[in-house]
Amino acid sequence: MADKLIIFDTTLRDGEQSPGASMTKDEKIRIARQLERLKVDVIEAGFAAASPGDFESIRAIAGIIKDSTVCSLSRANDRDISRAAEALAPAARKRIHTFIATSPLHMEKKLRMTPDQVYEQAKLAVRFARQFTDDVEFSPEDGSRSDMDFLCRVIEAVIAEGARTINFADTVGYGIPELYGNMIKTLRERIPNSDKAVWSVHCHNDLGMAVANSLAGIVIGGARQVECTINGLGERAGNTALEEVVMAIKTRKDYFNLDLSIDTTQIVPASKLVSQITGFAVQPNKAVVGANAFAHASGIHQDGVLKARDTYEIMRAEDVGWTANKIVLGKLSGRNAFKQRLEELGIELESEAEVNAAFARFKELADRKAEIFDEDIIALVSDEQQSHDNEFFRFVSLSQHSETGEKPRAKVVFSMGGKELVCEGQGNGPVDATVNAIESQAASGAELLLFSVNAITTGTQSQGEVTMRLSKAGRIVNGVGSDLDIVVASAKAYLSALNKLHSKAERLNPQL
Repeated sequence: MADKLIIFDTTLRDGEQSPGASMTKDEKIRIARQLERLKVDVIEAGFAAASPGDFESIRAIAGIIKDSTVCSLSRANDRDISRAAEALAPAARKRIHTFIATSPLHMEKKLRMTPDQVYEQAKLAVRFARQFTDDVEFSPEDGSRSDMDFLCRVIEAVIAEGARTINFADTVGYGIPELYGNMIKTLRERIPNSDKAVWSVHCHNDLGMAVANSLAGIVIGGARQVECTINGLGERAGNTALEEVVMAIKTRKDYFNLDLSIDTTQIVPASKLVSQITGFAVQPNKAVVGANAFAHASGIHQDGVLKARDTYEIMRAEDVGWTANKIVLGKLSGRNAFKQRLEELGIELESEAEVNAAFARFKELADRKAEIFDEDIIALVSDEQQSHDNEFFRFVSLSQHSETGEKPRAKVVFSMGGKELVCEGQGNGPVDATVNAIESQAASGAELLLFSVNAITTGTQSQGEVTMRLSKAGRIVNGVGSDLDIVVASAKAYLSALNKLHSKAERLNPQL
């Protein structure tokens, strides 16, 4: 009999800690709904004590998601745990995930606590969390650099207090597969009550081994939960990529002999949604979800695939959600057809007014672009929702002129705080001129860290999706904009990023 592997997705918590990847409540809800369609077992929706925005997002997701367990992270203190419990109150199934650092380095330098104090704090935290739910997870932060004897003492105690899941965190990506797997194996052998909890792996990709470490923790250590993110999103080098672990388990069931609840056909839609919302593009050669993941350039490979697909393909593209992005709608399509397509794509708009606004933008796009694909619809709805979420800066119109041998000029009309402004600027290129024009009025003083352009679909008629990453006073935000005109998309992206800076949302980012 195959064991069940629990998939714990932390895109909305650990993934959001990527610099610039912060999301609005509505964006988090959209991703949570897609994760539910993907059939992940646990959705870590955020860190309730981090900010009022995180709290509200978790509470909203807890009230919407029915098929997955909704989880909130909390530090090992009563305030965090109470806040998590309050945010999770509407959930059909809820989990409190509490953690405290256990490595000598973290205890001494960060916590400034003795091992005995950490031991007591861990016990009390789990005991307190059990007042709100039976489903409590405990993580020893920086577990892979912790003393084995101390880990045994702490974990035995928290299991005795009622922790049902023990998550062994490789917080800084220090682990090596064999060593990491054997650490979990040793802990399970040495801790008398280790069989009373599900063991979990949580790995970071600093040395490029997050997936390998997670799989070693499963095979060698006997872990039966893996914590991961869509596209491997996460701070620094990222987290374990959900799509890679899932397809490894599924493709090599002969070796792993594990069952999954995941609907793999929803992997690519989830990947595209997270990429579009966060502005983090997926590299073309990324396993499973990269644009080239199922492409064959070599003549030998092409010949082999044509003769027998499995000569060079160990997975089928359609099994992970890759489909031909066929034309779905055109300018003659009606509102009902558009609304039905939104439902098929898993896009749920809250009001008829939002549907009407999105349909109006669709009609406008259809007048300019002959072929409308699913990706176009996802982008225009995201653009519309983004503008409603943060309306302090709002794009109105743009004209620009560039000619060989002359300095490009741009004229931008946008609203700031409800007041419409007209501004002009010059630059080294049309995008630079556009940004300079906006800055002449916005005067944000932000530093542009990243300017990225990606085609949403194929062909020269494709919409361009632009990501602008801005930094100011230690805050880093991403803005995303899409349009058939790359310069217009750039203006939208820049204003989107300014909106996020203007929101001044404060966050606490615990490492785990």
